[in-house]
Amino acid sequence: MRWLLPLARGVAQGRVRCGRGCCGPGMFYAVRRGRRTGVFLSWNECKAQVDRFPAARFKKFATEDAAWAFVRTSVSPEGSEGQKNTPEQESQAKASKRLREPAEEDEESTEPSAKLGRQSSEPAPLLSKDTFSYMGDSVIVYTDGCCSSNGRRRPRAGIGVYWGPGHPLNVGVRLPGRQTNQRAEIHAACKALEQAKAQNISKLVLYTDSMFTINGITSWVGGWKKNGWRTSAGKDVINKEDFVELDRLAQGMDIQWMHVPGHSGFVGNEEADRLAREGARQSEV
Repeated sequence: MRWLLPLARGVAQGRVRCGRGCCGPGMFYAVRRGRRTGVFLSWNECKAQVDRFPAARFKKFATEDAAWAFVRTSVSPEGSEGQKNTPEQESQAKASKRLREPAEEDEESTEPSAKLGRQSSEPAPLLSKDTFSYMGDSVIVYTDGCCSSNGRRRPRAGIGVYWGPGHPLNVGVRLPGRQTNQRAEIHAACKALEQAKAQNISKLVLYTDSMFTINGITSWVGGWKKNGWRTSAGKDVINKEDFVELDRLAQGMDIQWMHVPGHSGFVGNEEADRLAREGARQSEV
């Protein structure tokens, strides 16, 4: 029974707690995504795991059970929640603001440098090539579009572009103009090409879950042009202006258009979808 003495002493000093709220007012800090995931007994321990970590997720709880429940939910399909960030990701996050301790049971806290929302009106500066992911010598990017109430009253559409964890070019914005899912998909790809050209990137692997966008730009645009932007049935192409813009941006670029099944656990696609939904919640431009 000697082992009970240090345990009892730890409880008395507040270093060991039962997690049911009966052993004092101490809090539990849950880290869902950070250098290490798990539940920590102090804010300093928690902060060490999430400070300057891209897209960190953490929250404060009164009970250990609730903290562990938070840790175990919404873990990425690739299990990347506990992976250590790369030097490139560290450098991207160095401009983040000082972290503050989250309020108890408050909305999930996020590392400030990873909160990517509205577009800046100023063009992004040229980034190091090391900040991008590659397939061969082509840069990889994921795009997605979404539209709530698509085809019904008060639709809200957003576009998302995902270059990698914590990447400064990641963006989620509201789609301007007509709010439809197909337009959102096309303009998400347009945004990625705009960003790529601004970074002097000419070779791109673009992943999208929209076969409509892929077929449109790779197979249908040529025929539409020859037919005066009419379909084979003689009807006007509904998304003419959108594909004209996408075709213009694609000129001079070597693009591999890759289809990825939506909502199938592919992290890049899931992140692009998250950014698109974030954009759809913004006020219309």
